[in-house]
Amino acid sequence: MKMTKFITPEIIFGNGSIDQAGDSCLRLGAKKVLIVSDPGVIEAGWADKVITTCEEAGLSYSTFFEVTTNPSDLEVQKGSQTYVENECDAVIGIGGGSVLDVAKSIAIIATNGGEIAQYEGVNQIAHPLPPLVMISTTAGSGSEVSQFSVIVDSERKKKMTIVSKSLVPDISITDPLTLMTKSSYLTASTGLDVLSHAIESYVSVAATPLTDVQAKNAMKLVSSNLRPSVASKTNEEAKLHMAMASLQAGIAFSNAILGAVHAISHAIGGRFQLAHGVINSVLLPYVMDFNLIACPKRYKEIAKAMGKDVTGLSDEEAGREAIDMVRRLSKDIEAPQTLSALGITEDDLPLIAEDAIEDACMITNPRDISTKDIIAICKQAL
Repeated sequence: MKMTKFITPEIIFGNGSIDQAGDSCLRLGAKKVLIVSDPGVIEAGWADKVITTCEEAGLSYSTFFEVTTNPSDLEVQKGSQTYVENECDAVIGIGGGSVLDVAKSIAIIATNGGEIAQYEGVNQIAHPLPPLVMISTTAGSGSEVSQFSVIVDSERKKKMTIVSKSLVPDISITDPLTLMTKSSYLTASTGLDVLSHAIESYVSVAATPLTDVQAKNAMKLVSSNLRPSVASKTNEEAKLHMAMASLQAGIAFSNAILGAVHAISHAIGGRFQLAHGVINSVLLPYVMDFNLIACPKRYKEIAKAMGKDVTGLSDEEAGREAIDMVRRLSKDIEAPQTLSALGITEDDLPLIAEDAIEDACMITNPRDISTKDIIAICKQAL
């Protein structure tokens, strides 16, 4: 068996766990924290909840709440200036993937200097980061446990993928109650993002037995709970299971990395103001179809994890069933089905393909892929 590495933060999970935010920073030696969030989380009241926990722990704090859907290097630079000017010594991120990615990137600049573009790629961070406490409010990104940060380069109009063990937070907090303030649309798109994390990490060339367990359980939980979670904001059981699915899928992809769905999605997200999970939800079945011949046995396991009886089916037949199950789930929760519905045209595809082929996530895709293949996949998805 090949040697493997597996890394996770300290994980705090469960209803009311957001109350641990201040004490978590205190345990890490913090005295003044920068709290990073966005207007939606503030409106829902969760940022104020974190501020209260810091006050109760006797911590000073500053805030940076100017994070957008596809955050750019400009936001990171502004946030890092806030960190330095206020002499902070730790970072709390409270929000979805965009917020958590910005919080991590602020920490990079605060201790390593320069501009965030310098750290694009794998293992470009030289100096230790300040303590990081990441609190997820969406069952989606997995950033609260991952070694990834994805930021838009505003000049190149390209999403930069930054990968480093330094970005794995010190403490991850997942409070399922935060999911009860999300819209059905956001619940649907982030939930399909969880499924894409689970599936891509499971078929990744860097998958291991440790990541497989997390990925397969996440698939089971999404298949059983995403529909009821979209249907009702107040379905506490469904929210709990989707929060766990997101956590486990995040652990899986942080260690096994991802594939072509995310590489193409990053390329599209860098050029269009579209939510990451929405793009993934469209691309996932088309990329699965492309990758099927590379690992049909794995696809059969995906079908089983999603609840399909595959008795008597060949690996490829079962794999086709898995793809159909993903499509049915996406339609049932009324997620967008085509790239054209998102405003993307055939003329956009060559530039998207050029950016996607260079993305770090493409390295672990199970099937070799070219720019021509990427254009063909996207044409099918239009």
